[in-house]
Amino acid sequence: MKTHVFRLHPGDDLKMCLEDYVRRHEISASVILSCVGSLRKLRVRDASGVNIQELLQECEIVSATGTAGCSRIHVHISCSREDLSVIGGHLTEGCIIKTTAEIVLLELESVSFEKEYDPSTGYNELKIAAK
Repeated sequence: MKTHVFRLHPGDDLKMCLEDYVRRHEISASVILSCVGSLRKLRVRDASGVNIQELLQECEIVSATGTAGCSRIHVHISCSREDLSVIGGHLTEGCIIKTTAEIVLLELESVSFEKEYDPSTGYNELKIAAK
C-alpha cells in the first residue's frame, strides 16, 4: 500500500482534480482516507442516480469517502452549511473549492478497480480484479 497526499486550491473542481490525480499517478485502486476543506459551490446527485442538487453557498467538507481508480471514481461527500446543517450525496463535477481541500488516498497495489455493467442495478458497478 502507498499513501498519496495532495492539496487542491481555490477554484479547483474537486471531482475533476481527483480524477486527474489518479490518472497522472496511474492509480488503479485507492480509497479516500481523508478529505477536508471548503467549497464555494456543492453539486451532488441523490441515490436515484438522476436528481442533482446544487448549493451555491460556502460550506465545509466534513467527510468524503469512496473508491478511486483510473477507470472509475465513486465518492460520497457530506458538507456542513452556515447553519451547521449537513447535506450530502454522490460527488459530481461542479464542486468548486473555496479555500482548500486536503486529500489523503491509500493506494491498494494488489488490486485494480474496474467498472462492469450490472443488469440488476442498471449501472456500471465496481469490479475488483487481482493484479
